Amino acid sequence: MKQIYTTKSPYKRYYFSINEYIWIMLRENLYQSYSINFAKLDVCPKPEHKHNFFELVYVRSGSGMQCINQSKFEYQPGHLFLLIPDDCHSFDIQETSEFFFLQFNNIYIQSSGFNTEHIRRLEYILQNANHQPGCILKNAADKALVLSLVEGIYRENTTRDLYNQELVHQLINTLIVIVARNIAKHLPDNLSITPASKAGDILQYIQHNIYYPEKLKTEHLAYVFNVSSAYLGRYFKQHTQETMLGYITKYKINLIEHRLKFSDKRLNEIADEFGFTDVSHLNKYFKKQKDYNLKAYRQMVKN
Repeated sequence: MKQIYTTKSPYKRYYFSINEYIWIMLRENLYQSYSINFAKLDVCPKPEHKHNFFELVYVRSGSGMQCINQSKFEYQPGHLFLLIPDDCHSFDIQETSEFFFLQFNNIYIQSSGFNTEHIRRLEYILQNANHQPGCILKNAADKALVLSLVEGIYRENTTRDLYNQELVHQLINTLIVIVARNIAKHLPDNLSITPASKAGDILQYIQHNIYYPEKLKTEHLAYVFNVSSAYLGRYFKQHTQETMLGYITKYKINLIEHRLKFSDKRLNEIADEFGFTDVSHLNKYFKKQKDYNLKAYRQMVKN
């Protein structure tokens, strides 16, 4: 039976059978500020699930499919995935795979030694990561750096030496900053993040409710954020440099593109998921933005 190495602190190591590991991972809460696990798996320990903390997953070896929010992405060594609270995910392992898992929460970020401004920016960036499948690393330099960081964490957790704990914290902090840098490149340009700004909260609300058209109406958003409809539109554009409708449309189209490219969902299932009345309604909406109908786009990206 495959064995799994996991550590809850830099100086303790545990070995679990697959069944024991399943039981542990079924607990959806993280009761410490962070948890590090290295696992070699032939099958995913559990089906699609959610949890209430952040999780970084680095693929050390093997291949298969990452399943996240009903989309799929082919993974391979060197890929790094970020799962945020309430993401629904699992792995379809096709070749025995070695993973590095880093689970952490806001408590870890707040106690990481960053200054207040840095902490607030990290929390915002991580919470507003797009809910999309795929490796978050976008340039070769970061990929090489992440590999060295993960292997460094592995060495520090499998050997006992002076300052193990301090080194692990520094390596984790660096890894999280690299993740934030890659995510930040895909956030709206010129977004103003200040203590008084609600722009981040509005963006997060839109992302979490992108599947519910009724909740994205201006009147409903104005009610949720306790401002007038007219002021909400001006405020959003002032802080994001684009209209609220434009942002919602782009974000929704981006997710639909991922469904067409990475999932085998039928068109009527995609239409139902995003609150469209039928496939015809979705097709008209999609073609207006992309100049392709749904079938043509899927055929193009699948080839």
